[in-house]
Amino acid sequence: MTPADTSVQTDRFVHDRLPPRAAWPQQPHDTPELQALPRQVNLVAALFERARAAGHADRPFLRSDARTLTYAQAHDEVQRLAAALVRAHGLVPGQRVLLRGGNSVAMALAWLAVVHAGLVAVATMPLLRAQELGAIIDKARPALLLCDAALVAELEPVRGALPLVRFNTTDTDGMEALAARQVLRAKPCPTSGDDVALLAFTSGTTGTPKAAVHTHREVLAACECWPRHVLRATPDDVVMGSPPLAFTFGLGGLLIFPMWAGCSVYFPAIGYTPEAMVKLMIEQGATICYTAPTFYRQMAPFARTLGVGRLRISVSAGEGLPDATRQLWKEASGLEMLDGIGATEMFHIFISSPPESVRRGAVGQVVPGYRARIVDEQGHELPDGQVGRLAVIGPTGCRYLDDARQGQYVQHGWNFPGDAFVRDADGYFFYQARTDDMIITAGYNVAGPEVEATLLQHPAVAECGVVGRPDEERGQIVLAFVVLHPGHAGDAALVKALQDHVKHTLAPYKYPREVVFTDRLPRTGTGKLQRFALRQLAVARTLPETPKATP
Repeated sequence: MTPADTSVQTDRFVHDRLPPRAAWPQQPHDTPELQALPRQVNLVAALFERARAAGHADRPFLRSDARTLTYAQAHDEVQRLAAALVRAHGLVPGQRVLLRGGNSVAMALAWLAVVHAGLVAVATMPLLRAQELGAIIDKARPALLLCDAALVAELEPVRGALPLVRFNTTDTDGMEALAARQVLRAKPCPTSGDDVALLAFTSGTTGTPKAAVHTHREVLAACECWPRHVLRATPDDVVMGSPPLAFTFGLGGLLIFPMWAGCSVYFPAIGYTPEAMVKLMIEQGATICYTAPTFYRQMAPFARTLGVGRLRISVSAGEGLPDATRQLWKEASGLEMLDGIGATEMFHIFISSPPESVRRGAVGQVVPGYRARIVDEQGHELPDGQVGRLAVIGPTGCRYLDDARQGQYVQHGWNFPGDAFVRDADGYFFYQARTDDMIITAGYNVAGPEVEATLLQHPAVAECGVVGRPDEERGQIVLAFVVLHPGHAGDAALVKALQDHVKHTLAPYKYPREVVFTDRLPRTGTGKLQRFALRQLAVARTLPETPKATP
């Protein structure tokens, strides 16, 4: 970030709680597009100006069943809303605003208005409860809460004296009414590119969420990497998907990147189900879809029956994509999945390949603008073909807000997302596991996701999660938590069938010595499997629900 005298963010709370500069990652700008990024820039103003300059002002931008806003109309609302919020609550640049809501036109406008005003957006998952929201409030210290009227209940016990403005409401004191009464349009705050645009709280797959800090210039830099070189969206694209705007996968895919490309985005009135996603995809003429592998797997039967309309790109991220799911979706839709790995700490995807360059089983190659390598525990680069830790640098990188875990994520200037990978001679990266998901049993290394991908090939298995359980004799044993498709009985015969299936597909030592059937798996609000929770269950020998069978 730039020195304090170039910043307009007069509230220094976030700036003062960043890690020491020696703990920051390297952030090279290796491409011409990245080198051309301005030092003085407001993210939201730059995106709207890009749309205007490209002639997109009158093209549809934000769409729902109730209304459609062009780029010009959305820009007008954002300016009036920013002026209303700042004026009504005396906010100054750098203060945090907590946003709580599902994906909607109003949530998108609120996020854009906050960042337009030089404030720091702190978007939260709509499924969070009061205790979790309270922890975020304690960490981020917001000056204002913006909340969907339908989701206020969980905020009330923890908001204290913080002012709260509701949106998606016709109330006279709601956000929509405030903006409608506002005559003045706020000019964009003249932020430095290195001023803070958002705090992104991690999803909790590894325990207590952390707050990752991202600047105006970093998010613009992300637009010049994966969207430019891999996604390659056009102004004629219609985007839809399930990841929340509070998740950087959703924020990029369903708001920032469409703005950069001049696309339109469709937000449904209610949440998606797999069947509804496919039907709406057809009805709305969607051409790009974002969701997680589990959802694609559940959508496949409906895509096979109904088709996928105009869909041309299906993006999978958020968790590892099993090849069984990729092939199932390809067979059902005719589309090659666009896979990718990213991280909240890195804002978005940094390893991915376009559909025409997919290599089966691989996540992809390094996205232009980033560098990646595979290293051992000491940080030494490993030759191709060897499993090691993934290390990444690029124009985005990890800086946690006031968190000692910075030193775990950033080492020697490189970001360590916590994944084990193999790279081949052609530069394709093959996901193995989270580094803390590697199971060591009787001296053998077993990657839990590899066993999961194999179990998912069995017709009885709907979902599964594989972890190691402590064992006195073997150190750990492989334990599989399995959710079955309807019509299958979780009995001893099926346990043996699943074990034999893995033995016949993978090295025999990788088979799950224990199989536990359950009705659900613990997931975050973004749909990621919470492996740390499964490990706790494995140790405690308990389940989230009464098991159908516990052999």
